[in-house]
This record gives sequence, C-alpha cells and structure tokens, in this order.
Amino acid sequence: MSFNEGVSTCKRKGGKQMNLFSDSNVKKKKRDSQSPITREKRYALVSFRELPEYMKDNEFILNYYRVNWPLKEAFFSGLRWHNETLNVWTHFLGFVLFLGLTVANLMEVPRVADLLGFFTRSMPISGDTNVSQDFNDFHAAGTTKLIDLQQITPSEMDRGSGYNGVAEWPFFVFLGGSMFCLLSSSICHLFSCHSHSTSLFLLRIDYVGITIMIITSFFPPIYYIFQCDSNWHYAYLGGITIMGLFTVVTLLSPKLSTGKFRGFRALLFSSMGLFGIVPAIHALIVNWSNPNRNMVLGYELAMAFFYLTGAGFYVSRIPERLKPGWFDLAGHSHQIFHVLVVMGALAHYGATLMILDWRNNIGCQRNIVV
Repeated sequence: MSFNEGVSTCKRKGGKQMNLFSDSNVKKKKRDSQSPITREKRYALVSFRELPEYMKDNEFILNYYRVNWPLKEAFFSGLRWHNETLNVWTHFLGFVLFLGLTVANLMEVPRVADLLGFFTRSMPISGDTNVSQDFNDFHAAGTTKLIDLQQITPSEMDRGSGYNGVAEWPFFVFLGGSMFCLLSSSICHLFSCHSHSTSLFLLRIDYVGITIMIITSFFPPIYYIFQCDSNWHYAYLGGITIMGLFTVVTLLSPKLSTGKFRGFRALLFSSMGLFGIVPAIHALIVNWSNPNRNMVLGYELAMAFFYLTGAGFYVSRIPERLKPGWFDLAGHSHQIFHVLVVMGALAHYGATLMILDWRNNIGCQRNIVV
C-alpha cells in the first residue's frame, strides 16, 4: 500500500468515525431534550409581561402564571403552587362540601345536613307556640276548625316524608346549581392555561355557572314562601329566569369575557341578586307572623353581604392593587371572592332549611283547614 492510499484509507475511516460521533451527538441531544429537567423548564411559570394578550387579566398579579400547558400538565398543576392554585381549591372544596350536604339530605342524615348543628333545622319554639300562632292567624280569617300539629308524629313532621308532602325539588335544584357553579369555576381556573380557545370556552361555562347558581338560589325561598299562591311564585321565578337567560346570552360574547368588562359582568350578576329585594319585601309582608322570620332574614342578609362584598373585591382587585406582586400566590382578590361565594351559599342553605321546615310543618291554610 502506498503512502497516498494509506492516507486516503485513514481519511475514509476517520470520516466514518466522525460521522458516527456526530450521529451519537444528535441522539444524545435528543435524549437530553426529553430529560425531566428540560420538561420542567418547558412548563415553567412565567411573569405577567410574558403572557399572551388574552391572558392579561390582572396586571397587579406579577408572577407564577401557566401558559400553553398540555391538559395533563394543567391537571397535575393542581398540586403545584401557582397563582391559580387557591382559586382551584377554594371552589373545589366548596363543591365537595355541597355534594356532601346533598348526599346527607338525600339519605336524611340530619346532623350532617345541618353542618354539625351550625344550621338549626328546628328553632327553639315549642309545638304549643306554633299551634297557637297558627290558630290565631286562621281564627282572624274566620277559621273554626284546625288540625292540632301536636298530633302529627315525628316521622310525619320530617322534611322528607312530611304530613303535607311538601315538594323537595326546589331545595335540590338550589344544591345542584351551587355544585355546578363551584365545579365549573374550579375546572376553569385549572385548565384555562391550556390554550386561547380552551380559556374562552371555560370562561363562558364559568359565567353560565354563576348565573345558574343565582337563578337556582331563588327557587327554594320563592317556591316555599309563595307555595299557597302559585301566581306569585310563577311570576317571580319566571322573572329571575328571564334575567338569567339574558345574562347568559350577553356574556357569551367573547369581547365581554375580557378583563376590560369585569365591572360590567359584576353589575349583571349583582342586578340579578338585587332582583330578590322585591320578593323578599313581599315575603316579609305576607309572612310577618312567622316566628322564624327574623332568623331567616338574618341568614339571607348574611348571604347578601357575602355576595356583594365578594363582588366588591372582584371589581376593585384589592389587596393586590395596593401591593402588586405581594399577593401573587395567596390572598389576592379573586381568592377572597371565592371564599365569600361559598360562605354566601352556605348562609342561603341555612335559610332554605328553615323555610322548608316551616312550610312542611304548617302547610297552606287551605290545606290544614277541615
């Protein structure tokens, strides 16, 4: 073999070795690109200024955002700390709480249904007081004969199998509406980081959930208070349902889902809630003699306070407005809003239990006169 042939052979072998070395580098780089460290960096949390425009909702929360995460990563991000973690869990735990209350009421477990005694299903008023009160009311109307409520057995007085057979569906409609709202809100906050289209769709579902919760909250008090005059409960329930449908159609516009219209959305929801002032005043007038009146009114005023205060935090974006960046992970306005929504729903649950038992115990005047 000549010197030139040897050099050519070495070049060919060397070139082959270099090619192999290059291929191994490419494969190594591919393996590295799939390493857990790289994947972690790929789904890292970003700052507000790195967000796409559709996600720039609150400029006072500066960091810990998720952007364009796959659904799987978004799902497991519920176990990570970011600026939506508490938004997810506050309403998810609220959903679990109302699911438990629903099951407890369906299975007739009174202590659990009453939140371990916090909500009192029966007020400390004796049967004599109720009978006497009812007798006076009906005697004034010319009633001469009345069924003695003391003759009704405890099983008959139970809300599920009451003497008067009061329908329970409005009560469970309220529980179902509350659960839908809380669960849809939790899902929205968990998965809205996936894409623009997903975010827009989930925001619409979230707004629909809020509207449904407001509408269904009206069903138990209006149905039971005006049960003996169906014209009124049809009028009031029809009115709030029409308002709700208008709100849903309005909020389906993508433009109205942006942060710019936060105040407008709060106004729509608040106006639906304030609609309840009219039937509330009417109910007070026609049920002024109800011995549980003040307690029920207290629960409903607490509900109004929680909801309106929550709406105030939602619109004002306090406290993060005062100290941008300080409340990125915990304590910002939307988290406070979530907690107040759950508290308002629980207050309304307490009022609903009392109204339901009152109606179940006394029925309608024309039902108990014989």
